[in-house]
Amino acid sequence: MWARYADFKQTLFELITIGYEILDGRILNTNSKWLAENITAMGGKVTRMVTVGDSIKDISSSIREALKRKVDWIITSGGLGPTYDDLTLQGVAKAINRRLVLNKTAYEMLKERYRMLAEKGVVESPELTPARLKMAMLPRGAKPLRNRVGSAPGVLLKYGKTWVACLPGVPSELYSIFDEELKPLLLKTIRKVFRIDKTLNIRKVAESSLAPKIEQIIRKYHGVYVKTHPKTIEGGISRIEIQISVMSNKEEHAIEKADYVEKIIKDIVVDMGGELEATEH
Repeated sequence: MWARYADFKQTLFELITIGYEILDGRILNTNSKWLAENITAMGGKVTRMVTVGDSIKDISSSIREALKRKVDWIITSGGLGPTYDDLTLQGVAKAINRRLVLNKTAYEMLKERYRMLAEKGVVESPELTPARLKMAMLPRGAKPLRNRVGSAPGVLLKYGKTWVACLPGVPSELYSIFDEELKPLLLKTIRKVFRIDKTLNIRKVAESSLAPKIEQIIRKYHGVYVKTHPKTIEGGISRIEIQISVMSNKEEHAIEKADYVEKIIKDIVVDMGGELEATEH
């Protein structure tokens, strides 16, 4: 009966993190995890996460490759600051063949920011030095996104049918710009998809024995994803966690399908001599 449900298309995202400090293991990439969680919760689908170094060549090539895949959104994090190795916007500009120009709105944002920092004694002078002005040089046609936590504005632009958003690498700044500036636009552009998640814990069934039956379910029912996670083997008895995710354009279809698939898997486990454990909610 599920075949009668119309196919749905999700809004596709690629995440690009910039920074050698991530590639050499000094910094854990928590930004991509946070972005993916929030995008997924809104109904979007992250199809790829990439980390590249502070290199105009690597940044521009990663942007071009994402554009070729015709995703709806590319979100970068890192490389927007005043230092010599903050090269994200240069890389984006090269990828889309646009010049960097002084953005008046970004200029005013930075002017206000450094005036406030000077009044608090954080910096000696509010002067917009060349290093500070660098943060107001945006690809032509881009819009700055206000940074209420730090200095470097986020950046938003559209190239063809793809939106590109550039966010700072400092987590608190990234969270703020995403929630305050970017999220309202995302909610308007993301195609509405309802997702229902369920978890089953089972005993006495090997993952390799269950795998072919799970594959049959995936092939048969559109919008269903089932993932098995082996936990432990104690006294010759295996334990597996099964995660069920169901998506649909209609909430009632997602709920109905999730319940149906859950029952099928439970019946399979019991038929194979397995046992269902109570799941904590």
